[in-house]
Amino acid sequence: METMRKERIDRGVRVRASGLYAISSWREMLYLMGPPLALIIGVILLPVILELAPYWKRVINIMCVYALLALSFDFLANYVGLVCLGGAFFVGVGGYLSAIFNVYLHFPVYLSIPLATICGAFICTFLLMPCLPLRGVYFAIVTLMYPLLATRVIEALDILGGTNGITGLDSLPNEYVEHYAIILMTLFFLYAMRRFVNQDVGLVIRGVKDNDQAVKASGISVTKMKAFAVCIAAFMGCFGGAYMSHMYMWSGLSMFALDFSIIPMASVVIGGGGTLLGAIIGSFILVPLSEVLRNFGTFRIVIYCALLTGFIVFKSEGIMVYAMRKYHQFERWVKV
Repeated sequence: METMRKERIDRGVRVRASGLYAISSWREMLYLMGPPLALIIGVILLPVILELAPYWKRVINIMCVYALLALSFDFLANYVGLVCLGGAFFVGVGGYLSAIFNVYLHFPVYLSIPLATICGAFICTFLLMPCLPLRGVYFAIVTLMYPLLATRVIEALDILGGTNGITGLDSLPNEYVEHYAIILMTLFFLYAMRRFVNQDVGLVIRGVKDNDQAVKASGISVTKMKAFAVCIAAFMGCFGGAYMSHMYMWSGLSMFALDFSIIPMASVVIGGGGTLLGAIIGSFILVPLSEVLRNFGTFRIVIYCALLTGFIVFKSEGIMVYAMRKYHQFERWVKV
């Protein structure tokens, strides 16, 4: 009579090496690649599934923009140790620069968005350089002031269209480019960041958070490492802002709205900090939820607060950390 016992599914994978793909069995490959493939295929198919709901297709685009901001917030907060609430500043700078390149300098869309992304990343990094020695809540408060300051300067000096903003931007070539440009870039940034944080430079940046004195003793400039990390985060945020300005064919003061700073932070709390993927999952939950609750008016803030309080108190680790732990605990029956 055969004797059977339970064994965790990932046992064979982890025995060989946690950093290598399993190639001895298609089941192990499916176990490793199943969740990422499900996410990629599901996100890519969303515009097709919602073909008859154009409003919700637009929500997908905004959802991906918030996902990029949440990804940048998670990277800075949990890998660099900088709690940055300047997501709205990144979006605003990217949106206004793209509008300037397109409307005033007459650059086409396929040039204005990349140029706004690159130039915006460097401008945001330069303006945030004086704040890099700050830590914790002090850095968070100062970065939160940047979008407020930018809004008041534009409004007071009546520049860049003032309160009316810059209109007449060129739209994206067609709806497929509009949808899949932001979706594919979101997936690309997610994969790139997950690879980057485990490379040599990424490990040094993570060392800045864990022990910046040890990094400094190694002859590496902590300030330069922080500036590099902020530039990467600003790059993602500025791309989202540049994309939005052409999606709406308008760039104005609402580009600096504090929603672009607060919702990404809430997405990381819900999805799970330090996982990067959790930031994406949190955005995919919060943004559609905000649209569903729009009919409740200001009462939706109460629902937001209750939701965040529940996650912080009962599931502070976040959805992604909990799901990963449960996924790796799956068992199967094997012969002894």
